[in-house]
Amino acid sequence: MSEQNKMMDAPDWSLEIQELEQRAAYAHEMGGTAAVERHHAAGRLTVRERIVQLTDAQSFQEVGKLTGQGHYEQGVLKGVTPAPYVMGLASIDGRSVAIGGEDFTIRGGSSWSGDRKKGGQGGFVEELALQYRIPLVNLIDGAGGSVSSQKKRGHTVFPGVHGFETSVELMGVVPVVSAVLGTAAGGPAGRAILSHWSVMVQGTSQIFAAGPPVVERSLGQKITKEELGGPKAAVDQAGLVDNIAVDEAQCFEMIRRYLSYMPSNVWELPPVLPCQDPIDRREEELARIVPKDRRKPYNMRKLISLLVDTDSVFELQPTFGKAVITSLARLNGKVVGIVANNPMVYGGAMDVKAARKQTHFIELCDTFHIPLIFLVDVPGFMVGKDAEMAGTLREGMRSVYVSLQASVPMVTVVIRKCYGMAGMATTDKNGIGLKLAWPSAEWGSLPIEGGVAAAFRREIAEAADPQQKELELEAELRALSSPLRTAEAFGVEDVIDPRDTRRYLCHFIDAAQLRLKTSLGPKPRYGVRP
Repeated sequence: MSEQNKMMDAPDWSLEIQELEQRAAYAHEMGGTAAVERHHAAGRLTVRERIVQLTDAQSFQEVGKLTGQGHYEQGVLKGVTPAPYVMGLASIDGRSVAIGGEDFTIRGGSSWSGDRKKGGQGGFVEELALQYRIPLVNLIDGAGGSVSSQKKRGHTVFPGVHGFETSVELMGVVPVVSAVLGTAAGGPAGRAILSHWSVMVQGTSQIFAAGPPVVERSLGQKITKEELGGPKAAVDQAGLVDNIAVDEAQCFEMIRRYLSYMPSNVWELPPVLPCQDPIDRREEELARIVPKDRRKPYNMRKLISLLVDTDSVFELQPTFGKAVITSLARLNGKVVGIVANNPMVYGGAMDVKAARKQTHFIELCDTFHIPLIFLVDVPGFMVGKDAEMAGTLREGMRSVYVSLQASVPMVTVVIRKCYGMAGMATTDKNGIGLKLAWPSAEWGSLPIEGGVAAAFRREIAEAADPQQKELELEAELRALSSPLRTAEAFGVEDVIDPRDTRRYLCHFIDAAQLRLKTSLGPKPRYGVRP
């Protein structure tokens, strides 16, 4: 048979392929030119532009591009309204991720129902992350369900039919990142909370359980979206979202940076990077950074930067719970979690927001096998009527509870104060319990100031000069509180020159990698938080 005859007999699928190409073109039109232009005018990228900017070049393999509502005339396709969700498989810095987000240009990114959900809780993109054990990146820009859908459906849907089961399971096995890139309410807002780390954009992002129309109708309160759920409310005050980006470009850079500290799943260790920063680097400033006056603050962020690998600090929740600093960083190229008290806020005392922040960070690091470094300067839990009414003691004891359950290696470095129950949350009870101290360190059940007044109340009251007697007792006890006295009893493993802290930490973090390799997998957590 001639080549010409073979070609004539070969099946011709060109029309079907042409239709596929046309349907793909409809998908790329999204909500239409006018809707896209309105979206851009509001200072926001489309979901397709976001995926391209965030992921490695040419790495996005879309799944479900043809999903939507076809429009036909006498059986001939005339157009398609795409489903308002775009998702698929991509890579970020060479590692696979599942990624998806609402297309706000189509019905404001509201939920869409077909035979199977593409995104949202229980959608294909979540199953992809769960089954392939790869990180999930949620690009959130929608308000979830709408009451208009029940008119179309003819009935209401019981809450939880499409629930958060997969979202919850993901939290124990792969990193989940959520970027709030528009107005998030309902289910999308819930998914933003059900993530290990979240970020929103200044000026264009808001998040809340329900928006201003619902608030006004139910409570009679007139409030703007920004007042209700903008970054000042959601990040600084409520701590719903972790970090703020100035624009979407910075948001995507922060996502890439965060994922660089994370393993792809809990069966792997975090990535190790080559380190050009000598582990024996000694910073002279560390010998002078803590003031002799115990009441004076100092810059704990500066202290952290002097200890860890150069330019390796990525701080989480910097504007919430400011009495504690939580940062991812590296020591000799290995990822560590830094929990540091901030003497510039409440003298480092743990208030309710700081306790909640510390609890979440400890769980994050424990889940993904990230060793913890505690840089301690905590006089105890915040006290006073406001602190008690806020439930500081309960939130603080939750942090203690979680730290006592954590099984990752921990190293405690007492910079200055380590007192009371708040100090209990900073030590490794499930490991070797390595505690280091600087010469400026002090510890006990209570700070001497106040503690003396309570313990020696009668003796002070009966003295000829009660104020002088209190000062004498404080001086006597302070002489006994030298960390060198405790080191004599091996109650603290080492008192070190502050300039040697980096070298000491690097040696132990390097050695801990062997331990970490033997404890991979999900972390079971039993019992009930207080």
